[in-house]
Amino acid sequence: MSGFQLKNVPLLSRSALDRAEELRSDEQALKAGWANARLLRVNRRGQIRFDDDALLLEPATNLSAEPAPEAVFLGVDAGVHLWAVRDNDIEGRLLDLRMIGAAGVPLDDLGLGMFSAAMALLNWHDQARFSAVDGTPTTSAKGGWSRFTEDGREEFPRIDPAVICLVHDGADRVLLARQHTWPEGMFSLLAGFVEAGESLERCVEREIKEEVGVDVREIGYLGSQPWPLPRSLMLGFAAVADPEQPLIFSDGEIAEAHWFTRDEVREALTRGAWGSQGSEGARLMLPGSISIARTIIESWVPAP
Repeated sequence: MSGFQLKNVPLLSRSALDRAEELRSDEQALKAGWANARLLRVNRRGQIRFDDDALLLEPATNLSAEPAPEAVFLGVDAGVHLWAVRDNDIEGRLLDLRMIGAAGVPLDDLGLGMFSAAMALLNWHDQARFSAVDGTPTTSAKGGWSRFTEDGREEFPRIDPAVICLVHDGADRVLLARQHTWPEGMFSLLAGFVEAGESLERCVEREIKEEVGVDVREIGYLGSQPWPLPRSLMLGFAAVADPEQPLIFSDGEIAEAHWFTRDEVREALTRGAWGSQGSEGARLMLPGSISIARTIIESWVPAP
């Protein structure tokens, strides 16, 4: 199949957050826990506040005396309830997920789990305030884990599955691509959203064919990672292709793609992530540690 496995669990898949699902429907328990709860504020750019490289939480009672309808219940840590809320007026040192990966901020597994869950839930609520069926308002319920329509229908957070695939030649070369919106030298794996009625493997075949015109075989599953930008689940794969097959950019998403050797990729990994010091101007820059793409690439490149 793929010929290799992930050597590490992707960062956003290491969540140590206890989601305490049993509390979501217990309004009295949520009210009782609110008095000592901690609150994470997230703005619409997906940024949160940091203090000395630590996630900045505050007493939930700073927001309201009881659980606020706009807040979402994330879970429990050492008996303390954890919530999040959208706040576009936060100030201070603000970082988003991509910036955390590029800057190497040492956010622990609990913090990463809180951040990714908060972003996914809040992004969904932003788009789900009205019913997609009849346009009537919906109401948040169960600590923000569902919404009810006026006629009593319950709706749940939406997740968009997407595949991301490392295409290699079965030996020493890997195919990496750059989107039009990325700076020169920024390359990553090929990826795309799963269409309705489509299997994951068929999506891998279709997306790679559409984006670079290459046929793939020996498709193998590697692992997954939540990617709440805005609400995706990235499903990692590897596949083999013929480097002699012409590259054709038919769907307009890819600006360029090239086959890179293992040594070229290994050298790029030593330079750090996109935007890190020493990476600018290089022929090949790779994604940051927060992305499953980097985990897959690092797993394909064995230690020297």
